[in-house]
Amino acid sequence: MDKQKKRLLHENGKMYFTRLTERRFFFGLTIIMLLLGIFVKAGLF
Repeated sequence: MDKQKKRLLHENGKMYFTRLTERRFFFGLTIIMLLLGIFVKAGLF
């Protein structure tokens, strides 16, 4: 059996993420939204 876990699993037309991958993905989106909000408030965007 493969000891290394896959972060992304594609099965039967569906995609499954590990909990860690999902957390990192949404953390990244949160940081992007925070930065965009700061840029909008500063009048740069």
